[in-house]
Amino acid sequence: MELTVLGASGSYGSRHGACSGYLVRTREANLWLDCGNGTLANLHEHLDPADLDAVVITHEHPDHCVDIYGLHVLWRYTLERTGLPVYAPDGAEHRLGALTTGWADAFDWRVIDPTRVAEVGDARLEFSRTTHPVPTYATQVEADGRRLVYTSDTGPDWEVSAFAPGADLVLSEATYLHDDRRWNLHLSARQAGEAARRAEARALMVTHYWPDVDPSASGEEAAEAFGAPVMLAHPHTVATL
Repeated sequence: MELTVLGASGSYGSRHGACSGYLVRTREANLWLDCGNGTLANLHEHLDPADLDAVVITHEHPDHCVDIYGLHVLWRYTLERTGLPVYAPDGAEHRLGALTTGWADAFDWRVIDPTRVAEVGDARLEFSRTTHPVPTYATQVEADGRRLVYTSDTGPDWEVSAFAPGADLVLSEATYLHDDRRWNLHLSARQAGEAARRAEARALMVTHYWPDVDPSASGEEAAEAFGAPVMLAHPHTVATL
């Protein structure tokens, strides 16, 4: 399994580049986890969008979903294709679709169900609802004997250990440095490291930096709490599980 970061800036595009988006490739599947603003352009550098097998929208905040509109135009009018599976919270098809036309033709909308496993090729997707102001789902991808857990956005009341312990990589939001945290709606870098340690993760990558946060400082804070070196998400970073 291979993870490619398409964007890592939290809330809005910044000097860190595009917002949240991640390409996960297994032997048989190409998955786009979150399609925040700026990530479609970066996707083109790593994958022909025609080769996508599914998209996951973990929640409907724009920094995680707005490039679905560009993908819609590309899929329907450039590629002239239909039926791309899009996993999203209940009702997202209609709320997001209010801003465009032909939505149902391009995509096969599938409601995220945290009680069921979704299968895309050889990839098994599991979901867990996090603590965030809108319905938001952490996502686990399992394939090739490896497991990736993506926290999406969450406050500290949700735990990575909602999934089985020992994930090969936890991709965790780390919006703030701990002493600068503004709201209880996101994790600090320290909290990300602590949560990954409690979940016995084998490796940790932090992402979703608030635009004025230094990612290097986030990495240092997370590593101290995790007890091991931590990877930093930047556009085009690639990690092999």
